[in-house]
Amino acid sequence: MCSQHKNHWENVYKTKNENEVSWFQETPHKSIDLIKSINIDFSSNIIDVGAGDSRLVDNLLLLGFKNITVLDISSKSIEKAKIRLGEKSDLISWVVSDINEFKSEKKFDLWHDRAAFHFLRSTKKIKSYVKLVNELINNQGTLIISTFSKNGPLKCSGLEVSQYDRKGISELFKNFKLNKSEIYIHKTPFNTNQEFIYNVLSKN
Repeated sequence: MCSQHKNHWENVYKTKNENEVSWFQETPHKSIDLIKSINIDFSSNIIDVGAGDSRLVDNLLLLGFKNITVLDISSKSIEKAKIRLGEKSDLISWVVSDINEFKSEKKFDLWHDRAAFHFLRSTKKIKSYVKLVNELINNQGTLIISTFSKNGPLKCSGLEVSQYDRKGISELFKNFKLNKSEIYIHKTPFNTNQEFIYNVLSKN
């Protein structure tokens, strides 16, 4: 695990409340709407990658999903999410890992990543992520991945990010069919706007 990145994210989650970071969403409406739109079964295996202490997991439980894995590089973020969920946290599989070091015998019907992938900058790490997605998503499974768009910020949390457009995502995930690609404006807790691109892909 890259100790530099791990230390960065541990510090973020130790020193800031959830509404003191730019990516905070009280309700992650866009992700929820896209997940509803693919009509997957409530027993489907779902993973939320780079989730931090996102409230998506709360909403997935409310919707009735039963097999949810939450992954983040920061143990502090996972701890905060567990505290928020209370007894419901026992229903979730929690994983503390750098995504490029993640190993799983389980395969997933839905892989959700909001704003984790775009922190990967090197060709090696990007290719490693794509390989992992190809290995761990079931045939006919779905990848929902959102990043900063070409008009989005160049940095987040002090770190440089990669920007993407529809063509860039489609070229990277060649074993998937790009079904939907939408620009979404995220309003931060600081009343600034960030332009994201949300992509829904199905594994061929």
